[in-house]
Amino acid sequence: MIPHYYQHFCPVKILSGHNAVSNIPFELDILGCKRAMIVTDKGVVGAGLINIVREAFSDSDREIGYIFDETPPDSSNRLVNKLAKLFEKQKCDCFVAVGGGSALDTAKGANIVISEGTDDILKLQGNEIIKADLFPMIAVPTTAGTGSEATKVAVIYNEEKNTKMAFVSDRLYPRVAVLDSRMTMTVPPRLTAATGMDALTHAVEAYTCLQKNPIDDIFARAAIELVRKYLVRATENGRDEEARLGMANASLFAGIAFSNSMVGMVHALAHACGGVCHVPHGLANAILLPHGLEYNIASVPQYIAELSGMLGGSIEYMEVRDQAMVTVSLVKNLLSRLNR
Repeated sequence: MIPHYYQHFCPVKILSGHNAVSNIPFELDILGCKRAMIVTDKGVVGAGLINIVREAFSDSDREIGYIFDETPPDSSNRLVNKLAKLFEKQKCDCFVAVGGGSALDTAKGANIVISEGTDDILKLQGNEIIKADLFPMIAVPTTAGTGSEATKVAVIYNEEKNTKMAFVSDRLYPRVAVLDSRMTMTVPPRLTAATGMDALTHAVEAYTCLQKNPIDDIFARAAIELVRKYLVRATENGRDEEARLGMANASLFAGIAFSNSMVGMVHALAHACGGVCHVPHGLANAILLPHGLEYNIASVPQYIAELSGMLGGSIEYMEVRDQAMVTVSLVKNLLSRLNR
């Protein structure tokens, strides 16, 4: 059924392939950028992934102006403000964010501070309050879950209030998302599983929310089917290039879907758990997803029932609520397989 009215927007150029990172300097040339600020974390540096990015710049006239590797698991307002000052001091003209959701959101947050001409991101929290054009950003995810490489959302930890702040604006979309299987090969199994469940939760909540639309349903469905096919494989064998690239695409598809349709109660609770108790976001989603689905059967049983086929359940006639409970069981079964 086509809604009476809906919107869909995704201006991100997507590069996906086993050596996609090598195209970054070419993309910077197209964007008119010469000096990139790399935003990453010490784990990514220690895994040797920044060397892959450095190699891409080795025969290019584009340059890496500075490598900022201080991103923590949860980006914070103070860190974002610090990065903004460093970006200007180093005379960079673009961001290349290499890491998980925290690194990507840190770059987005600093970009907001710089472009809005403020000294503190806490002055700018809200929905569609960003009025200035941002510096170009290329996102290179090293985990497959947050979808930040294809969203208009940045989540920053407020150290003063011990909460997570969401920034939402069409200006926050990265200009380019680079999906390269080499960049996720070193992610350990438990983190692979947790981030994969984050991607699944994005897709499931986008598909079942009240703002759903037919375009984002397509992306959500594709993401769910890729998670079903590849998450266990990627968790059990981190060197499986096909599975890694499949999960990278699942994360991106889910990001596109929820950036338009948005998420729901599972994510609301997960962010609260992260802000107050510092539970890793993917783990919180994994724990809460089956319970959130079961709770929402009372409101949207048909949507939840439709998920069962995407998750590998048999398509057969049964009452809608019974089929919805099959979906819940399939999610629990996936979690059991990931915890073997």
